[in-house]
Amino acid sequence: MSNPVKPFVISRLFAAPREKVWQAWTDRAQLLQWFGPKGFKMTTANLDLRPGGTFHYCLETPDGKELWGKFSYREIQAPERMVLVSSFSDAGGGITRHPFSATWPLEMLSTSTFTGEGNQTRFSLECLPLNATEAECHTFEQAHEGMKQGWTGTLDQLAAHLKQS
Repeated sequence: MSNPVKPFVISRLFAAPREKVWQAWTDRAQLLQWFGPKGFKMTTANLDLRPGGTFHYCLETPDGKELWGKFSYREIQAPERMVLVSSFSDAGGGITRHPFSATWPLEMLSTSTFTGEGNQTRFSLECLPLNATEAECHTFEQAHEGMKQGWTGTLDQLAAHLKQS
C-alpha cells in the first residue's frame, strides 16, 4: 500500500470582505482581470458557475503561448466554499496532459474556502490528485514548491485587483 498523497495547501488573508473576494472568484469580468500567474493574460473565459458547470479558460503566457485550463464544479456554497476538478485542457474543452509534464495528474480535486475574519477574508486552497497513478502522485508532491510560486503570483494579482475595485 502506498503512502497517502500530501495535499498542496496555500492560504492568504485579503483586506476585503468575504462577499467581495467571492465575487472576484465567481464573476467572469473580474476573473478576466486577475486570474493567472503574474505576466499571464486571460484571453478566453467561458463560465457556467453551478454544480455540474465548467469554467473553460485560456491564459496567454508572456511569450505568447496559449495554456488552456478547465474547472468542473462539483459543489458551490456561496460565499464560503467551492469544490472543483481542475485540469489542463484544449481549446475544445477536452482534458489534456500538462504541457510540460507527461506524469502530471490529469485531474486535481481542489477545495477553496472563504472565511470572513472581520473586514478581511482568509482564502484557503487545498489540491489533491484525482484518480492518479503512483508516478503522477510523486510528480505532484515534487511540484509543491513550484505550485506555491505560481499560486502566490496569482493571489498577488487578486490582492491588487481587490485594492483597485
